[in-house]
Amino acid sequence: MSLIDISIFIVYFLAMLAVGFYFYRKNESSEDYFLGGRSMGSWHTGLSVVATDVGGGFSIGLGGLGFGIGLSGSWMLFTGLIGAWLSAVFLIPKIRRLPELETLFTFPQIFNIYFSKKVALTAGIITAIGYIGFSSSAILAGAKLSSATFESLDMDVAIIVMGIVATVYTTFGGLKAVIYTDTIQWLILIVGLSLIGVPLAYNYLGGYEVIITHLPTEFFRFDNIEWITLVNWGVTIIPIWFIGMTLYQRIYACRSEKDAKKAWFIAGLFEWPIMAFMGVVLGLLARVAYEQNMFVDYGFGTGEIIDAEMGLPLLLRHIFPIGLMGLMMSAYFSAIMSTADSCMMAASGNIVTDIIENFKKLDKKSYLKISQLTTFAVGGASVIIAYFSTEVLGLMLYSYSFMVSGLLIPLLGALFWKNSTTNGAFTSMLSGGFTTLSLKVLQLNGIIDLPLGLDPIIFGLAISLITFVVVSKYGNRKLIVQ
Repeated sequence: MSLIDISIFIVYFLAMLAVGFYFYRKNESSEDYFLGGRSMGSWHTGLSVVATDVGGGFSIGLGGLGFGIGLSGSWMLFTGLIGAWLSAVFLIPKIRRLPELETLFTFPQIFNIYFSKKVALTAGIITAIGYIGFSSSAILAGAKLSSATFESLDMDVAIIVMGIVATVYTTFGGLKAVIYTDTIQWLILIVGLSLIGVPLAYNYLGGYEVIITHLPTEFFRFDNIEWITLVNWGVTIIPIWFIGMTLYQRIYACRSEKDAKKAWFIAGLFEWPIMAFMGVVLGLLARVAYEQNMFVDYGFGTGEIIDAEMGLPLLLRHIFPIGLMGLMMSAYFSAIMSTADSCMMAASGNIVTDIIENFKKLDKKSYLKISQLTTFAVGGASVIIAYFSTEVLGLMLYSYSFMVSGLLIPLLGALFWKNSTTNGAFTSMLSGGFTTLSLKVLQLNGIIDLPLGLDPIIFGLAISLITFVVVSKYGNRKLIVQ
């Protein structure tokens, strides 16, 4: 990377940090810090939603899918469109019309309204753990991108650098800084990739006739994927739109129900087809570059083992000219940071509001200060997890699975089933989360093979549903949903 590119990269990051410090001076309360003063519009929020969801793990993970299977990898983000639109139609009206809306800061507080503090505390712990893992996946994505971009940068050092930048920016900035910078970052990234990145790579590799000769025909079809993979993606990703803490923060932050629903429809369209196809197409083009032996100078000649998620960063490094390389890498890093910072804030909000305040009430000044310190600690934990991980997409999906299997069924019961009870919700959370986590550990260690290649989350959700219904109907019914 040239000195010009490095200079652009440094200036860009300093600008993002400056935004964080600017809003640090503007944040006067926890409502400002976590919810942007509840005054956000639909376009800023919609772009922020898709930036948070796609920015980190998916941006690098989609490139890896395109590198490995081609255009069929785009189906992963089709689940994002479905989830966004379903939650816009069914979830947002329920949440925005709650009488307690103006007092809500986190997702687990919903369980306090419908069930009890015990259930809300359990949900807070599950959500905090899940989002620390999710922010770790974003940091790992940034590290992979940076280590492939900067010739002399070791992966371990890259993880530490990415973690420090994302943690400092998030600790000081708060949600409003996150949302406004997300808008700028994603406009730059989308315009850059669609108008510059894809055309440049396409022409550099020799155009359509050359590209199709280097890959099997199934890379250009949409059925180069097993049905069970689609099922596992759908069951894992669609529900996150109903239980994602980062999403609830933005629902609360919107000015109105109409703004929130519009933001979710915007986010869905950016998920699929826009970001889905840009991600997998660039990954597919990276595979062509690899097959043409263009990565040999980076230690990856044709036939040598290469991490699929490294293909896209290596392609960008290889084709972008001086100056443009620095700008596009900055935009990519910023998109990744938009996931990391949002997830750190989500975990921090859970820990402070749903866990710490459950034992000790904080005044406004203490709440803001402890929130910032907690965000810093969450960033440190995320860096440690990223340091010992290897796969971005896997880490992200594991985090999704843990949260969904523990939280989805109790939430749906709270909102849509009048016979739901506190004990049903509590036992459902524990049984669902524990089942998924246990099966994943056993599966990773080669102890068991699940039938048909089903993901452990499916069994976790089944156990969660059975437990919830049985305990709610036949157990102690002290607290019943109104």
